[in-house]
Amino acid sequence: MGKGCITVTKYFLFLFNLLFFIFGAVIMGFGLWVLLDKESFIAVLQESSNTMKVASYILIGVGSLTMSMGFFGCIGAIYEIRCLLGLYFTCLLLILIAQVTAGVLIYFQRDLLKDEMSKIIQGMIINYTGQNKTTEHTWDYIQRKMKCCGWTGPGNWSENLLIKNSTQKLYSCSCRNDSLPGTDVKEFGLCDSLSPQPPVYETGCITSVERWLLDNCAILLGICVCVAVVELLGMILSMCLCKSVVQEDYSKVPKY
Repeated sequence: MGKGCITVTKYFLFLFNLLFFIFGAVIMGFGLWVLLDKESFIAVLQESSNTMKVASYILIGVGSLTMSMGFFGCIGAIYEIRCLLGLYFTCLLLILIAQVTAGVLIYFQRDLLKDEMSKIIQGMIINYTGQNKTTEHTWDYIQRKMKCCGWTGPGNWSENLLIKNSTQKLYSCSCRNDSLPGTDVKEFGLCDSLSPQPPVYETGCITSVERWLLDNCAILLGICVCVAVVELLGMILSMCLCKSVVQEDYSKVPKY
């Protein structure tokens, strides 16, 4: 009966470590997406601030470490190696503490992160030139895709240096509302308005962008919660298996 429980615990631990390995791969993949993505809002923040780059490297590192721990956990479970099981438990505990600490810091600094993001976007709009830059083209793509203009509204573009110093009635081409009458214009850069009021969207992108970020944060949060549950189960099973192995080894010692 005892050996049967040990066998069941061993294979359950192997299963959880396999899931742990998969979740680690997902986290590392998310970090690579944040680092390499060039066609979403992440690219704007990434080029304007080092915070997103640091966060992507952290995600890649955590994902790689999680995959490694899942692998060592599988080996320790199958072969019942107490050293690997103890190391596995310790690393899981440290990872879990780091995840909780990071989550708490992000939660209590969410307003600061929001203000930083607003400053980044408004600074990019002010210095927008329409040249072949990744951040500018990405922002144009966001405005066209989300059918919005500026951060809080089209008035943000009045602070643009080129628009402010130009004698023409310039506006962002990607802000153009296609439902309004007029001729087709280019997708990037600044365009000259033929009418007193530029044919642009009246809503800002802050609402759509925040919704997009919240949706992606929900996915990341769900992944982290699943990983945390697997971590807790892995810690419990590893201790149970390690204790069983120790008891079995001690029973083999001859008594005098």
